[in-house]
Amino acid sequence: MTTVVIAGAGPTGLTLACGLARQGVAVRVIDRAPEFPTGSRGKTLNPRSLEVLADLGLGERLAAAGRTHLPFRKYFDGEFVNETEPFAGVRPTATTPYAASLWLPQTRVERLLRERLAEHGVRVERATELVDLRQDGAGVEVRLADGGRIAAEYLVACDGGRSTVRKLLGIPFVGDGDPEPVMVCGDVEVEGLDPAAWHQWFGPRGAFMLCPFPGTRRWQLQASPETDADGRPVAPSLESFRRLAALHTGRADLGLDNATWLSTWRVNVRMAERYREGRVFLAGDCAHVHPTAGGLGMNTGIQDAWNLAWKLGHVLRGLAGPALLDTYQEERLPIAAWTLDVTSAGMAAVTAGISTPGIGVEVGRVGDLTGLALAYRWSSLADDRLAGPVRAGDRAPDSPCPGPDGGPARLFEHFAGDHFTLLGLGPGALPALAGLPVRVRTVPLEDPDGAVRRAYGVIGDALVLVRPDNHIALTAPPGARDAVLGYLVGLGAR
Repeated sequence: MTTVVIAGAGPTGLTLACGLARQGVAVRVIDRAPEFPTGSRGKTLNPRSLEVLADLGLGERLAAAGRTHLPFRKYFDGEFVNETEPFAGVRPTATTPYAASLWLPQTRVERLLRERLAEHGVRVERATELVDLRQDGAGVEVRLADGGRIAAEYLVACDGGRSTVRKLLGIPFVGDGDPEPVMVCGDVEVEGLDPAAWHQWFGPRGAFMLCPFPGTRRWQLQASPETDADGRPVAPSLESFRRLAALHTGRADLGLDNATWLSTWRVNVRMAERYREGRVFLAGDCAHVHPTAGGLGMNTGIQDAWNLAWKLGHVLRGLAGPALLDTYQEERLPIAAWTLDVTSAGMAAVTAGISTPGIGVEVGRVGDLTGLALAYRWSSLADDRLAGPVRAGDRAPDSPCPGPDGGPARLFEHFAGDHFTLLGLGPGALPALAGLPVRVRTVPLEDPDGAVRRAYGVIGDALVLVRPDNHIALTAPPGARDAVLGYLVGLGAR
């Protein structure tokens, strides 16, 4: 029997599938689309998502495919105003290997995730539409449009904002939206424009933006909709895009051609009332939709999947009890609420700034959009006994440290995988590292230059237990071996 069925093969579903497959969980990914999407859609991976995908083995492939620095070239009423670069001067540090976002179209991210998933022996089943489901205490039965059925222990819905699964479960999608489109989008080929920058035209007539994709002739177009004589939005098309380009740029030499992925975007700010119904979970856009400001959509879904993957895997492998699955909603629902708030504020700032010279989309950067500061300090899985600046529930920082052979390494190399990691800082912590369960990797660290202690805000010797998703589970004094064992026992392993 299939262990987990994932409905939806976007970044959320694919990240979850990779996280489960590498644990040996039998997973099937189904998607109703007959072909894989070709439109760019989301276009940035934030630093936290880059850490997640690097842990899954995609770090080098992503770096080779995207770019980390992209200037924003801004115009007002057709005239050049200035050029800024939000990540100018930002470089990796000892604790943060990915300091800037990566510009890469979502379609390319999905392709790399599918390739990684295929390396685990799993392929997406296209043109496979879920139309109904039944569940009981033992499992879930997924019913398909072609009459087929799939029996599984769990189902995870990653099927987008119009989620069939969420509707079948009757889970309210709380919030509101604007019925009229506020933006038209598309992928186009552009002639006569420097591809070294994201060009952003603002003015009294709205906004028009063209963002290049490295290594291709494709650009993503986003613009205020054209309106007809009655003031109604005009559907996106190449002809409309050309008229909008002439209107906003004032340039006759700008060539637009070969428009694909024609789309409209409406403001929707909604969140599922709950993320779980029995053996069915919601993740990604199925669980929350919000404004595009800050580029958090694809990233929040990836990080939903990262949180759920290790928990489902540990429960299915007998390393934790079923109650662990309740912490998925406990930890991720507040993050979604924060995301809705911060992106709504960001979109309001961008909208208000359209009529102000020199304003660009970076005005929508409200709060931490890197994802690095998002933490679960409120979680029942956070046990903090040191009360330092870095607390249980926080993202575990990277740091230089010795490798298994004594050579130079980094903490993230020790964390990579689906195990807990116990850092023993200083000689006083060494006795606590002996005789722990095999699912815990122990890392003794003398830390003579204090790099790890600085990263974790620790003075003297200490124990730091890191979860499989690289968030801190427990901080404790060096002799608190019983606290570590108690934490692991509390997960309910059978």
